[in-house]
Amino acid sequence: MKDLLNLAHYKAALFAGVGAALCITGLSLMGTLQDSIWLMAPFGATMVILFGLPASPLAQPRNIILGHLLTSAVGLSVASVMGVHTWSLGLAVGLAVMLMLLTHTTHPPAGANPLIIMFSGEGWDFLLTPVAAGTLTIVLFGYLYHNRISGQQYPQRWL
Repeated sequence: MKDLLNLAHYKAALFAGVGAALCITGLSLMGTLQDSIWLMAPFGATMVILFGLPASPLAQPRNIILGHLLTSAVGLSVASVMGVHTWSLGLAVGLAVMLMLLTHTTHPPAGANPLIIMFSGEGWDFLLTPVAAGTLTIVLFGYLYHNRISGQQYPQRWL
């Protein structure tokens, strides 16, 4: 109840929502201008963490970029080697989670990447766009937005 009466709470929520909206709109616009894919569903969940919880370890550039890249590479690898089956879907997600934890690049939205890649039959070019280009753009936008507009320090650490 205390948060409902706190003006700072509303301001933080407004800044998070505006930042997320602008970032996704920018990625969508880049896709339209380049006639390519710059968006994927897990980026919506990345917005929650980056703009709502920018100080979180899960929101740091290393986690966003490498988390998405590693899990996407796992999904592409498992699909290439084993195909898409009920068991390979589970294997890909399990390997992706394990790899993020081992490399300290945990980013929960990235856990969905193997499923998206395997269900949609994406190829290795998916790593370039939307994954690499999108995550780099997201982190750069987050840096500029937080440090120039929202007033929050981002990132807490780059690597």
